[in-house]
Amino acid sequence: MTHQDIPGSVVEQYASAVLQKDAEALLSLYDDEARIFDLWSAWSYEGKAAWRVAIGEWFGSLGDERVRVEFDDVLSIVAEDLATVVATISYCEIGGDGTDGRSMENRLTWVLRRLDGSWRIVHEHTSAPVDAETGTATLERLHPE
Repeated sequence: MTHQDIPGSVVEQYASAVLQKDAEALLSLYDDEARIFDLWSAWSYEGKAAWRVAIGEWFGSLGDERVRVEFDDVLSIVAEDLATVVATISYCEIGGDGTDGRSMENRLTWVLRRLDGSWRIVHEHTSAPVDAETGTATLERLHPE
């Protein structure tokens, strides 16, 4: 499905907010009671206030760098006031000189609900496969040749 199929163009708003390091624009996509299962650090973030702290730390750690976000294999299902989005999300650091730096890919699932005409993320789950022998997460999709 195309990004236009996703409620409120959340994909484009998310990518733009991250690139601009605009925490308020990013947080505006989330419901006040959102539950986030992020890939890093905490087991979960309960509510927008907790997520605000994590986003602030992330953006604050970037210094002059920015992050380009790209979505791939996006699938969405919309049923009245509830929607799901499943995708692969890529994050790539852009250095102060404009060159690409580190990058990683995650698996992403969003559950959204429409409140007062606007779509908000009520649940976000990111994950990556973990090697059974080493316990190391794989942050890059392996594409079959």
